[in-house]
Amino acid sequence: MSGLRKVAPAFVVPGPAAVAIRARLRVSSVDEAVLTEVGRFLGALASRDLAVRSRQGTTHDAGSWARRKRELTESSSARWAGSITKATHDQWALARRGQSAQLAWLRRQIAQTEERLARPLRARADRRAGLVRGYGSRSEWHAKARRLHSLRERLAGLEADLVAGRVHIVRGGKKLAHLRHHVEETGLGREAWRERWQAARMFLAADGESGKPCGNETIRVTDGGELSIRLPAALAHLANARHGRYVSAASVTFSHRAEEWRDRIAANRAVAYRIHFDVVRDRWYVTASWQRTAAQLLPLPAALAHGVVAVDMNDDHLAAWHLDTHGNPVGEPRRFGFDLSGNTRHRDAQIRHALTRLLHHTRRAGARAIAVEDLDFGDGASRERYGRNKAFRRLVSRFPTARLKARLVSMAAEQNIAIVAVDPAYTSRWGAQHWQRPLTTPTRRTTRHDAAAVAIGRRALGHPIRRRTAPPPHDRSDRAGHRTVQTGPEARRREGPRPRAPGPRTRSVPPGGGAKAGDQRASHRTGHAAEHATWQQDVLPLGPERWLRVLPGP
Repeated sequence: MSGLRKVAPAFVVPGPAAVAIRARLRVSSVDEAVLTEVGRFLGALASRDLAVRSRQGTTHDAGSWARRKRELTESSSARWAGSITKATHDQWALARRGQSAQLAWLRRQIAQTEERLARPLRARADRRAGLVRGYGSRSEWHAKARRLHSLRERLAGLEADLVAGRVHIVRGGKKLAHLRHHVEETGLGREAWRERWQAARMFLAADGESGKPCGNETIRVTDGGELSIRLPAALAHLANARHGRYVSAASVTFSHRAEEWRDRIAANRAVAYRIHFDVVRDRWYVTASWQRTAAQLLPLPAALAHGVVAVDMNDDHLAAWHLDTHGNPVGEPRRFGFDLSGNTRHRDAQIRHALTRLLHHTRRAGARAIAVEDLDFGDGASRERYGRNKAFRRLVSRFPTARLKARLVSMAAEQNIAIVAVDPAYTSRWGAQHWQRPLTTPTRRTTRHDAAAVAIGRRALGHPIRRRTAPPPHDRSDRAGHRTVQTGPEARRREGPRPRAPGPRTRSVPPGGGAKAGDQRASHRTGHAAEHATWQQDVLPLGPERWLRVLPGP
């Protein structure tokens, strides 16, 4: 057994199925008061509806959904009730999926801990035998045994919740709810925390409706930028327009995908809107979203017809290298750095800037595909996997794998660039083994990450990572195959002669000067004479005094 796992084939990543754009609302004091009152009122309805849905658990059906919607319609409207119940259903389903993911994570953690506890202290790992390493000391062994009991208790409670259909949801976020008990330590203050809490629990979102004016009857944005809201029945006294609507004095201007948005509202196609308040920036925003028809996936050979730009994702940069269709590196390696320190907005901006430069480089290189590793660090920060290496666990935990993939797929779709995902197995190790030293020159220092990018690109193109195979035996050249692994059976002229190189190759005939130079069958055999069959080497070299003996007479 080699101990190497099977490498999965490369595939083209599907493009995004939805679009979201955002614009700032420069509201007046009156608009802000109305939006705040409507948002808090609908947020209270959404909280009550979520509590009812959570108590129903797995007994929920279409009839109970209809009853909840009728109860909400009495105090709001049918459209607001539909938006609230749908948001509640999506939130409950998301919590249920998270519960299942947490259950699977706990079971993996318990299995890994039990496996390591069963090994002797300081025992080494044996991959061929499938054995993990043991713990380094007796104190660590006892600490892990106590952690195992804690994990089992959490697993038992989670399994009971799963069977009973219970989920734990906090409207506004658990992180903000936990911050309530530490406001003095963080220096936030109770009033500032209360403002954030109320803003997070407001509800101002409406689903789109095809066939309605501008694609939405509840929250409507016209082509001229006019924003109007259909008020709930209990707040109809706030209306300043006909049919119980409130028209905001703020004008909405979308910059990104504005033409696509105008085409949808002109055709009265569904567009969903969400209005929210950012307490930190003290700004109001409106977000428009809609579904789009997924673009047809290109076949893998078509996506790679012009080569590929292979990318090795790292903690602080993207290492990229352009490869041609034969798997050969072209040009110089490129590095697109980003800084993941700071707040979430700063990290997101850094990632978008790095991906933008990567896409521009791909278009300049003439490629139509980007090859990346199909990374999944869901269990990457496991204590049992990396032990006491806290620095590496912290690095893996903050690595923006999901954000990088989502951003890259959505941004590449707008540039008509395909994303090819490859198996990440052994790319760094084999890339450094086969490509780091050959690609290093006196003027270029090839890093391990650059070599890994070459390995990723070759795997996407369907070539082995290693550069060349061993030459075939001289007596079995026809049966052993070709020297290079790039040439496949479908390659044209692969059996033809090598290109003519300048300069003499032998002492007697210049390159390509013989009559049979391009004939691969030319050899000393019957019926097919060699190139110089009329000439024969003498046993002894001819001296000047012997030329008269061999020259023919007149």
